[in-house]
Amino acid sequence: MSLNNTIDLRSDTMTIPTPAMREAMAAAAVGDDVFGEDPTVNTLQEMAAERMGMEAGLFVSSGTMGNLVAMLTHCRRGDEIIMGRQAHTFVHERGGYAAVGSINSCQIDCQPDGTLALADIAEAVRSEDDHHPTTRLINLENTQNAMGGVALTPAYTQQVVAFAHARDIRVHIDGARIFNAAVALGVEARELVAGADSVTFCLSKGLSAPVGSVLCGSKAFINEARKNRKLVGGGMRQAGILAAAGIVALQQMVDRLAEDHANARLLAEAIAQTPGLHVDLARVQTNMVYFDLAPELPFDAAELCRRADQHRVRMLDAGPRRIRAVMHCWITRDEAIEAGQVIRHIVN
Repeated sequence: MSLNNTIDLRSDTMTIPTPAMREAMAAAAVGDDVFGEDPTVNTLQEMAAERMGMEAGLFVSSGTMGNLVAMLTHCRRGDEIIMGRQAHTFVHERGGYAAVGSINSCQIDCQPDGTLALADIAEAVRSEDDHHPTTRLINLENTQNAMGGVALTPAYTQQVVAFAHARDIRVHIDGARIFNAAVALGVEARELVAGADSVTFCLSKGLSAPVGSVLCGSKAFINEARKNRKLVGGGMRQAGILAAAGIVALQQMVDRLAEDHANARLLAEAIAQTPGLHVDLARVQTNMVYFDLAPELPFDAAELCRRADQHRVRMLDAGPRRIRAVMHCWITRDEAIEAGQVIRHIVN
């Protein structure tokens, strides 16, 4: 069902709360969460930790805040984080770890399958030297947005965790769309983060809650993370009104992500059959479709998006000749098909 009479594929952040969420929000029991007394927040945190196979959770206002709080908790001033050059944390989060935490980063290329090559990670680890920052943390992203929303496997993550822990390095997973990865791979989300020191996942993307993410880790880690959440202004009061929607999201919105993946595949196949456009179908594993415009087309990505908008299809130009389209629960199968028809009409 389209929103505002548009097929809005710019992001899965375009979701709105479901009727069940609105009902739960209206009826939520609340308290002061800074005092740890909001029962609905506490329930959400416990539920999130259980889903991740970790000891504790911390409700935060956004994934960016969750990642920042995790890095502030894991690292000291002057420490270094290894992350992908195409990672959301590096590209789209305002360099918060550096601006707020005086934490350095070392960027290495993401591979086409979304991973960071173990050889590249090993080369990036700093030696013990007075001249060097200490490599304290490795940051992974699952699904990896910029590489097409591809899913990192449990086996790969276990390799990174084993490598890191053997060197007293911690692992944080930016799991904004970890449930998309779990559904795509047919595994439980906890399998994708097993052994990692922390994970942040988002409630307000494909899971359709209006606000919020949850940071999960050990009890000791979360106790310290609460302090850093306060440091960055993330202490909320009667936040149970928001957490109630997150509970519904975890209960009702995870399994249906498969529908979004199927709709993304429909759109990608239509694009693949359109001369002048290129899409790597092997990377269309979850709810994202990235595609490129051939050099011979007489318009760029921004212009294609502008023309599509005139046909009620909204997409995001992700580069001069690259476009991103993201499926979510408010896009039907018929609308995915319609979006493909609109794109083909414009190009032809």
